Amino acid sequence: MEAGDSRKNKLHSRLRLWEFPDQYVIEPADGSGAPCLDISRVDASMKLIDQVGECDSLRVPKIHPISGVVGMLKLLAGSYLVVVTESERVGSFLGHPIFKITSLKVLPCDHSLKNSPEEQKKMETEFSRLLSVAEKTTGLFFSYEVNLTLSSQRLHDLGAESKSLPLWRQAEPRFLWNNYMLEVLIDNKLDQFLLPVIQGNILSISSFTPFSSIYSTWLHIVDITLIARRCTRRNGTRMWRRGADADGYVANFVETEQIVQMNGYTSSFVQVRGSMPFMWEQIVDLTYKPKFEIVQPEEAHGGEGRLSEKFASVMQHITGDEIRYLHFDFHQICGHIHFERLSILYEQIEGFLEQNGYFLLNEKGDKMKEQLGVVRTNCIDCLDRTNVTQSMIGRKMLELQLRRIGVFGAEETISSHPNFDERYKILWANHGDDVSIQYSGTPALKGDFVRYGHRTAQGVLKDGWSSLRRYYLNNFADGTKQDAIDLLQGHYIVAVNRDMAPVPQKGGLEAVANFPVALAVVLLSFWFATMSLKQAGSDYKHKHLFFSVLWTGICVGVAALVRANGRIFCNRPRLHKPRG
Repeated sequence: MEAGDSRKNKLHSRLRLWEFPDQYVIEPADGSGAPCLDISRVDASMKLIDQVGECDSLRVPKIHPISGVVGMLKLLAGSYLVVVTESERVGSFLGHPIFKITSLKVLPCDHSLKNSPEEQKKMETEFSRLLSVAEKTTGLFFSYEVNLTLSSQRLHDLGAESKSLPLWRQAEPRFLWNNYMLEVLIDNKLDQFLLPVIQGNILSISSFTPFSSIYSTWLHIVDITLIARRCTRRNGTRMWRRGADADGYVANFVETEQIVQMNGYTSSFVQVRGSMPFMWEQIVDLTYKPKFEIVQPEEAHGGEGRLSEKFASVMQHITGDEIRYLHFDFHQICGHIHFERLSILYEQIEGFLEQNGYFLLNEKGDKMKEQLGVVRTNCIDCLDRTNVTQSMIGRKMLELQLRRIGVFGAEETISSHPNFDERYKILWANHGDDVSIQYSGTPALKGDFVRYGHRTAQGVLKDGWSSLRRYYLNNFADGTKQDAIDLLQGHYIVAVNRDMAPVPQKGGLEAVANFPVALAVVLLSFWFATMSLKQAGSDYKHKHLFFSVLWTGICVGVAALVRANGRIFCNRPRLHKPRG
């Protein structure tokens, strides 16, 4: 490929958005003199123009700097442009700057709605409200220079021709968060405006640490980066996405890469997590822990043990020299506080880890070692226990890498260096929190062990609060969030349907039935019941009155909660035409 073609594929790193009454114009502001992107606000058609049009008293634009174009979504009648309005640099990946998206904005191209039927306008409004939820998506990252969807090893193994392609064409589709939204821009051959985005997290620490090497005591600068790449194929929220789909993609599938850079060496270790890979689900029903259901088989299984049995029976047919399955009952062995017993697990997988290794480049960029296999941690949520387990595996592998480079002696460990140890623990704890927030809405449970190396009273209380928040979010918020995710990922494509009915208008009691009202009713019932109990003494009639009022109040509160939850009943937009 010619050098000129390579420059043509380079992403614009500085952009300026001009909002006119009838069009959006995105102007490169990097001094390249490249054409501007013109987008019609009537029908969302796109074209390249040489320069921004003239302004007058009737065409006064709003002008904003933006960091990139995420893509375009089409609803019933209108289309919606998604752009990055704010971002911040958070680190680097193999020497290339990485940015975190801190603000998204959805820009409507919906003037054609004026000629649409009234019912279609109502439905468009309901669907477009989901986009306001989408604007709050967390954990989005991008780079103008390097492909973030590939691990260091896969990126190194790309051929020169592949590396010269536009970043979106190099990308691994599973980890390209805006894969669906980019389709319109791809069709219009707008490579320089196509910004690949991943969801997950990217965290780094840099430590100027005295390590006693096998040769002498040196001061080393060690840089460690954790990158989480969330798969988009079965993306979603905790209770609304479980198990696998018919194509084998699982919920909460995340690839975690730990990158170590020191003394010119670069080393990488990849491990993955994912929901147990067969078809099962939990139907949200207001209970704290809804019943597990195996999809399609004759009998449903009601607990984690039965799910584990099902998983083990499936794995019996595929395990062999290339695939090894190991069951580890975290709760039974570690309980709630004895997480140091994870050493039992490590002893069972130590040989596999050493045999399959990690990726290693020397100072010249030559590959000295490659990772041959991967550890996949399968769990119910793949959040709390998983992060404790993966942090232990990451720690052991880091020690192997430092020994290989010659920094650690044979018996030296991370724990031998308290300052570095503390920062490394915090790195993994923050990593677990970010992954958990994207799936469950709360930080990871058991995070105090990862952060401090032991359980704390404050950590236990924090876990209790997070558990209550998860219950609320799972039952009364995540349904709408799931709809927004499905819309963004193209898992559902909105289309006019003859059976499509307008969302019923709320009235009367239903109009005020929401979570604050329901909570107030429940608390009031508890207060009234408590007062009754104090006056009841041992009188059976008063006790009877107490329990009657208590349960009546709880039932009224729960009824209000259920009515307010648009996902359990029909008060939500209905998505049509499952994609693919």
